[in-house]
This record gives sequence, C-alpha cells and structure tokens, in this order.
Amino acid sequence: MSTFPKDTYIERRNRLKQKVGTGILLFLGNEESSSNFKDNWYPFRQDSSFLYFFGLDMPGLAAIIDIDQDLEIIFGDNLTTVEVIWQGAHPPLSELAEAVGIKITKPRNELPEFLGKNSKLQIHFLPPYRSENTQKLAEWLAIPNAEISSRASVDFIKAVVALRSIKTEEEIKEINKAVNISVSMHKKAMKEAKPGMKEYQLLGLVNGEALALGGHLSFPPIITINGQILHNHNYSNTLIPGKMLLGDFGAESAMRYAGDITRTFPVGPEFSSSQKEIYRIVLSAYQAAVAALKPGIRFKEVHLLACRKLAEGLKELGLMKGNLDDAVESGAHALFFQCGLGHMMGLDVHDMEDLGEEYVGYTDELKKSKAFGLRSLRLGKELEKGYVITIEPGIYFIPQLIDQWQADNLHSEYINYEKVAEYRDFGGIRVEDAYLITDSGSQILGDPLEIEIEDVERIRKQ
Repeated sequence: MSTFPKDTYIERRNRLKQKVGTGILLFLGNEESSSNFKDNWYPFRQDSSFLYFFGLDMPGLAAIIDIDQDLEIIFGDNLTTVEVIWQGAHPPLSELAEAVGIKITKPRNELPEFLGKNSKLQIHFLPPYRSENTQKLAEWLAIPNAEISSRASVDFIKAVVALRSIKTEEEIKEINKAVNISVSMHKKAMKEAKPGMKEYQLLGLVNGEALALGGHLSFPPIITINGQILHNHNYSNTLIPGKMLLGDFGAESAMRYAGDITRTFPVGPEFSSSQKEIYRIVLSAYQAAVAALKPGIRFKEVHLLACRKLAEGLKELGLMKGNLDDAVESGAHALFFQCGLGHMMGLDVHDMEDLGEEYVGYTDELKKSKAFGLRSLRLGKELEKGYVITIEPGIYFIPQLIDQWQADNLHSEYINYEKVAEYRDFGGIRVEDAYLITDSGSQILGDPLEIEIEDVERIRKQ
C-alpha cells in the first residue's frame, strides 16, 4: 500500500481541524461491493476524502477526528486467520495507522458506541454516495435515510473542498504519473486502431495498457465512432473508413490520482476536408481557453470565451450567423456544444463531485446556471494557483437535438439549419488535456500527446 509520508496526512488533518473549528468529523471509508454474489467483488475503490486525510486504501475502515479533544481514531479490524488463508497476511491496523500518523485504532464495532456516547456533540459527516454508508449513518445517528444527504455538514464540505482543491507538489507528481499512463493508453489506441476492428478491441488494448503500467482506469472509457454521444459506453460498433474515433479515457495512479485525456482521430490515415475544418475550430477554442488560464479568472468566462471561438468558426462555415456575442449570450451555440469546458481533477476524475458542484465549482456569490449548456458546466468560479483542471471543448452534431430545435424554430436568427443538415451524420469532435494553474498562467500536465492535425495523421500513418 503506497502512502505519502505521515507528516502529509498529519498536516492535512490539522488544517482541516482549524477550518471546521469544533465537533467530531466522521469519515466513512468504503466497503467491498458485491458484483453478482457476496464474495465476488467489484474492484475496490476507497473513498477519496478518506484517502486524502488517512491514506489507507483498504476496505472496512472508518475514522473520526474529535476536534475539541484533539483525538484521532481509525476504526477497523485485523484479518482473522480464515481471512489470512484466502488473502494472505497483512500488517496489523495499528502499524498501518502509525504510517499515516494515527496513534489510536479500535475495532470497527466500537464506532457506533463512540458516536452514541458523543451524540450531544456536533457530528459532522460528508454526503454519502453509497447506500451502505447511508444506512450506517441513519442507524448510528438516528436520522431517517431520506434526510441523510440534507443533513451533511456544509462546514465540513467547504473545508474539505478548500483543502483538496489546491494540489501540492506531491499530488502533482502523482497526477503526472496518471496522465503519463493516460498518454500511453491514447497512443496505443491511435496506433492500433484499424478499419474493421470493433470498438471493444480498442477498449481491451487501452485497459491492458493502464494495467501494464501499474495503473487503473479512472473512469469507464469512451471509445466510439459516434462522437456526438457525449458519454457513450457502447463498444459494439465496427471502425469504418471515413469515420472518426473519439477516445475519452484515462488512468488512475497507484495512489488513485486521476488522468483524463480526449483525442479524436480518423479511422483511416487522414481526416476528410470537412473533418479538418471542424477539428480546427475545436482546436482553436482549446488554444484560446488554455491561453486565458490564470489565477483570478472565472472559469465560466473561459468557458464562454471558448464558446465564442467555436461560434466564430461555425459562422465561417455558414453553420451560424448573426451577432455572435448575442448568439452565445442566448445559448444558440449550445446546439453544437452542449456541455461544459472542463472540470477539476485530482483524486477523482471529476474532483470531489460527491461533495456537490455548488461547493466544488461555484460559490455563494456565483450560482450555477440553469440554461441549457451552461447547466452542464461543473466549474464556474475563479481559478486559484494549485487547481488542476481539464480543458475539453467539442463540436457535436446530434440529429435528435437538431430536429427538436429546428421544429421549434429555436435560435433561427443565429443558426443556419439548412447548412446544419449537411452535417447531420458528421458525429462529434472533442480534445482534452489537464492543466495546472500556476502563478501567472498554466502548464500542461504529463507528457504532451499529439493534438495538431498533421501530428495525429502522422501517427495514423505509422
């Protein structure tokens, strides 16, 4: 089990205590989760906030920080002899806890009693995303299941977001490892994809590349010739000449930090002329967004800048028309770009998404928009030095959406539906990389992966 030095976790917990101020902080690690019968488990994934503050990547743990008593305890059990027979010997929990700066461990069945004895104190917990943890909280804290999420501690959430948002040098090294594995995965796909293959064959290749390099998948890969479907997890299509393949996937490092990259490339050796035209528009928006990254700028403004660049290119091709500032303000561009420009990344590929976008990506002053397109923007607030974010503009031609908007005559002053009809079966193009916000700008994370048309085509011709 890999961990940072114990002082890293001690400092994180001390800063958390200072931010929350009083009460008991309750952390629930994850359990094994059964696939189709009790002892056939899905691959285990520890809760990211538990990892951040306690570092132990193993099931069956929980922890508390009693701020007022300056007490920190990990609750869990050592393996029984029967478990050792099947799993092999593990270090005792006390030894593992000491490695992350925790001096006290107790059996997991003592946690409910501990909470019961301290029920008059404020017990802070984060919103659970697994049903078993919801049930535990309901039982231990005497709160109805339906009220658990609404009773999560906002002070606790905001403190965790403030700490986890700023990545340290240790964390950046881990993210770079994850991104570099992700780069290798993408190069494998770009080199090996051939007409006649099935998408699932590429899925096997990129999954194998991640495992061979000591990583895990950071999320279910998107590998599709139907790039207009934003989160497509069907892998049954055959790679057809003339089509493009969109690959959006990445790896986790051994310490669970995420990578996330997207590339779109031709199934054949070259893009068609129309594919190149759309690709250049997407790349221009990507480059404009990257150039704008710096501390203090609202990511919502970077998103809108990218939208404006997309609209400019689309107007040059005759797909959009009219005043582009008004078009973007009204949301007309969202016919082609329905999602957000990017998201934060760290221990989660969409970092801290379980804590709520209103806390992770927005503030009390800046609320999330409900407008189509903008409502999918996960991050809107001002960027700070140490943030790790992705930039992923795209253009997508979705026939059902086109038909609906045209039937409603929506934004007809800005959209040339007659021209759009020519691209009905085009598909979609997206590119994506991760960036660290620095003192005055940003820097790309990991080894650069080919993104210019000529460089992508060169790989496809190898």
